[in-house]
Amino acid sequence: MTNYSIPSKQRTLLLGGMVIGAICLALTWFMDGTDHHMRFWTNFLHNSVFFTGIALMAIFFYAVCNTAWAGWHVQFKRVWEAMGLFLGVGFILMAIVAVGLVFGWHHLYHWADPASVETDKILEHKSTFLNKGWYLVSIAFIGVWYFFTRKMRGLSLTEDAMGGVKDFSHHMKTRKWTASFLPIVGFSSALVIWQWVMSIDAHWYSTLFAWYAGASLFVSMIAMTILILIWLKSNGYYPNLSLEHFHDLGKFMFAFSIFWTYLWFSQYMLIWYSNNGEETVYFNTRQDEYPVLFYANLAINFLVPFFILMRNDTKRKFGSLITVGLIVIFGHWMDFFLMIKPGALHTAHELGGHSHGGDHGHEAAGHGAAEVGHHAEAATGHGADLAHGAASTFEAGFSMPGFLEIGTMIGFLCLFLYVFYTHLSKASLIAKNDPYLSESLHHHV
Repeated sequence: MTNYSIPSKQRTLLLGGMVIGAICLALTWFMDGTDHHMRFWTNFLHNSVFFTGIALMAIFFYAVCNTAWAGWHVQFKRVWEAMGLFLGVGFILMAIVAVGLVFGWHHLYHWADPASVETDKILEHKSTFLNKGWYLVSIAFIGVWYFFTRKMRGLSLTEDAMGGVKDFSHHMKTRKWTASFLPIVGFSSALVIWQWVMSIDAHWYSTLFAWYAGASLFVSMIAMTILILIWLKSNGYYPNLSLEHFHDLGKFMFAFSIFWTYLWFSQYMLIWYSNNGEETVYFNTRQDEYPVLFYANLAINFLVPFFILMRNDTKRKFGSLITVGLIVIFGHWMDFFLMIKPGALHTAHELGGHSHGGDHGHEAAGHGAAEVGHHAEAATGHGADLAHGAASTFEAGFSMPGFLEIGTMIGFLCLFLYVFYTHLSKASLIAKNDPYLSESLHHHV
């Protein structure tokens, strides 16, 4: 079968999952007892960033393979094209967050509160980048990514109708667009992840953060690709897709799980070794107040894929790949939960204290002392202050994902798959006139 058709049961199942997600979001809004609705907005941001990031990594890797003259992926490249087209939905989702920022519907970002910026030297110093204007620029970049995705998809379909081994002109045009896309993604992906996620902990920064978050999204995308291809193959599609292709995808999932761990360790070790209160507070908060998530993050996203996929033959077994793929996707979804929730909860506490005349001014002064004086004692005191301001007791939806968080994730996952399968069904699954198709059909490791 060369064309995919969405079965009615699958469509109903995905629509049902989307309804569950919408209900969970609604319940989160009405059950949140705070004025900021922080649990609702963090759940919305968390899943919007995660699935938009997976779509970006799919079209990014498609561009990498095309630019590198690779041929092994050609047989299933329509899967990555269809995944990338979710960026159109991702643009809408993140635009909602941006509109909410502009009109004050949420308080996800401490730097967006004018009163906090006026009394906090660090926020004032960073305001040239952490502001609403730059946030809108980050949303505009999704539109740029989507434009390139549509262009590459269009050229791919044109090649189906007019290209072939004897006519490389269409393929070379695609290569020019993919090569142009790569540097744009390289710079803009760092900017957007700094704005969307890292700036939630506005006083903290890491030069490795963009790499770290990107590796997390990339390995999630590979896991999603493996699961989708196994499902399609089990339903009679892609009959020529061999264990060699799955072996290569399994190697990517294995390798980038290790790469993610390397970045996790490098970021943690360098910050721990420097013992700078302005930096260590990020990990102190997560280690002290979220110990289960902190250590489970490393165990799930490194130890599980490492020990299961270490053997060469497990990368050729569907059972092993499905198990690791499901664990990896959920594990890195948890990774983003841990990136977002502690800082957002601290922001809610800070703004709550500020609005009631609390100790916000004292906290800002601690920041200024650490920034200007670089005194270890001041930095340590400041770190303790922030850690105390974080989740010192269990808070539903922040200390651990609850049923509403899981339900919301199911809803976004079903939305992602619904958009993906809709685009997948609009074209042939096989790029029949791609000049590297033969290489993909006879791929051997």
